[in-house]
Amino acid sequence: MDILLSDLAAALEARLEGKGDIPISGAAEPAAAGPGDLALAMKPDYAEGLKAGAARAAVLWDGADWQSYGLEAALFVPRPRYAMSGITRALDPGPAIAAGIHPSAVIDPTAEIGEGACIGPLAVIGPRTRIGARARIAPHATVAEDCEIGDDVLLSSGAHVGRRVRMGDRVILQPGAAVGGDGFSFVTPEKSAVESVRESLGDRQETRNTAWTRIHSLGGVEIGDDVEIGANSTVDSGTIRATRIGRGTKIDNLVQIGHNVQVGEDCLFCSLVGVAGSTKIGSRVVLAGQVGVNDNITIGDDVVAGGASKIFTKVPAGRVILGHPAVEMSTQMEINKGIRRLPRLYRDVAALKKAVQKPDESE
Repeated sequence: MDILLSDLAAALEARLEGKGDIPISGAAEPAAAGPGDLALAMKPDYAEGLKAGAARAAVLWDGADWQSYGLEAALFVPRPRYAMSGITRALDPGPAIAAGIHPSAVIDPTAEIGEGACIGPLAVIGPRTRIGARARIAPHATVAEDCEIGDDVLLSSGAHVGRRVRMGDRVILQPGAAVGGDGFSFVTPEKSAVESVRESLGDRQETRNTAWTRIHSLGGVEIGDDVEIGANSTVDSGTIRATRIGRGTKIDNLVQIGHNVQVGEDCLFCSLVGVAGSTKIGSRVVLAGQVGVNDNITIGDDVVAGGASKIFTKVPAGRVILGHPAVEMSTQMEINKGIRRLPRLYRDVAALKKAVQKPDESE
């Protein structure tokens, strides 16, 4: 699907110089760009690539002499990385899901399907579930019973929505995402080893043979508008109250959100983040890759946690943290410096020991 460069400029609120009637069918790095591609040359470092490629138009850095690169037109934007969101949105048609309901889809008679919704092959919609207007349900996606799926939602291939899930508008589930599975919650008839260790902080008195009994999940999941959940990520149902993901939050691939967790708005969770049950996370929190969060703690608004941090205790709002266990980033950097100095310290201590003369045993 082509878009005229002038229309793309209007959508981006970009400054257009040169021809506006150039059809654009894709975006490419400058050296690999063909005549139908918009070359993405947002820094002077890409200048040589422009000469090697065959693009007719490019997004350039401010002040660039676009005509000197043999271009027929150029776009100039105030924030190039932000412009990438608009460029890719304009050029991405999304997954190809045919209009209407595919004959192989299985839809319970009690389900309600909104106007303009598209449901692909072998998708399953459960009893008493409502699918919003213009929702797109890709092949092999499933929605269980008693769910509410908002308008303009996209459930990608193999996405699974469990029972009693309420989902806002424009939510995206990437392939294999699973929302609404049972929480990992088990109990023993007597006090378990885990409970004993928690109380004693490691002093294990005795070993008991006890069987684990499931605590069932009745609370479901509530997901706000404009949330995105990545491929093969999971959000567990709450035990009694719902697990909640706030409006605008973006969750990467392979992320686990435990039962009863409450996540605020506009958070960003990167790949391999794990959040244990009943933790409350504020708004605009960023958890970098492989961050682990303990259960039953609170993380305040605007916290940023660096990669592989392990968060065991409450984090006040606005903190920037790093490490295992996570501490303020500046403190962790000092810790890292100290650890790097340990071999030298060991050598110095060894040298001092040799320098000290042993007392004469005869005295």
